[in-house]
Amino acid sequence: MGFTIGGIRDLRSGSRRRVRSAEGTAVAEYTGLWGWDVVPGARAVRAGDRTDCSCGVADCSSPGAHPLSFGRELAAGATLEKALAAWAETPGAAVLLPVGRSFDVLDVPEDAGRGALVRLERMGLPLGPVAATPTGRALFLVAPGAAAALPDLLYRMGWDDADLDLRPLGHGDHITAPPSDLGGHGPMRWLRPPTLEAAGLPPQARLLLGTLAYVCNRSAGGRAASDAAVSGPSVC
Repeated sequence: MGFTIGGIRDLRSGSRRRVRSAEGTAVAEYTGLWGWDVVPGARAVRAGDRTDCSCGVADCSSPGAHPLSFGRELAAGATLEKALAAWAETPGAAVLLPVGRSFDVLDVPEDAGRGALVRLERMGLPLGPVAATPTGRALFLVAPGAAAALPDLLYRMGWDDADLDLRPLGHGDHITAPPSDLGGHGPMRWLRPPTLEAAGLPPQARLLLGTLAYVCNRSAGGRAASDAAVSGPSVC
């Protein structure tokens, strides 16, 4: 790792003279403590009913949710000083984590994710970090390769034909990391923060998938029943 726990304490207490943003602190932790690569990302700005992107492209398809073309990627293990200096080159940038390297992601509705977390913790299964988006999603960090293997895993578990709001993110994708804003909707946050044990060794997707699929399926059934109750019986 690039620096120590003591270095993080120094960063939080004394380095505001160099980098005053929460993003700068987070970048140093992500690279130095958790061993993740970090990429500077665009920020979204809401102007009335319109959302503009700091990348400058008028019709940006993902405003505030993609890497900056001119940003310099910061590799895992960077020292504290290097992390702060690199992020100072793109002030105000969002913190993005490349997916498909240290981890893949299973993306589920937040309410289902919270329910799954309770069940998984009761079962004593290994868990990695879990992030929550301001748009109501929970992002479970799992071992790399999960995105490619997901269809086969769901098939073998008997969930391939189920109504699941469960999406994989893999190589080539990025997630916005706390505390950065996601597309102008608000800040990202951790439901289960990274730890020294879990960040470098996220769990295999197959250990969590059965529970995630079950809870997502129940959540989808509840939404369908609610929609039917609101719309009322059909009239022929």
